[in-house]
Amino acid sequence: MSTIDTIGGTDRSSRITPAGRLTRVATVVAQKLADMGNKHRTRRLLLEMSDAQLKDIGISRADAYREARRPFWD
Repeated sequence: MSTIDTIGGTDRSSRITPAGRLTRVATVVAQKLADMGNKHRTRRLLLEMSDAQLKDIGISRADAYREARRPFWD
């Protein structure tokens, strides 16, 4: 067996199965949906912050409204 064979592997069991690929895709989609939900939630929370809290994080009320109006996929 050559060095390439031992490093790269020619064993078919190391290949990704269709079920493994589907699991990976489902995981990526679920994570993306969770990220979008988190963006939506945190942007809406900006609207509940007081002017003093917004000032503490360095944004204006207008900035908070603008951020909250952004779509969750952006």
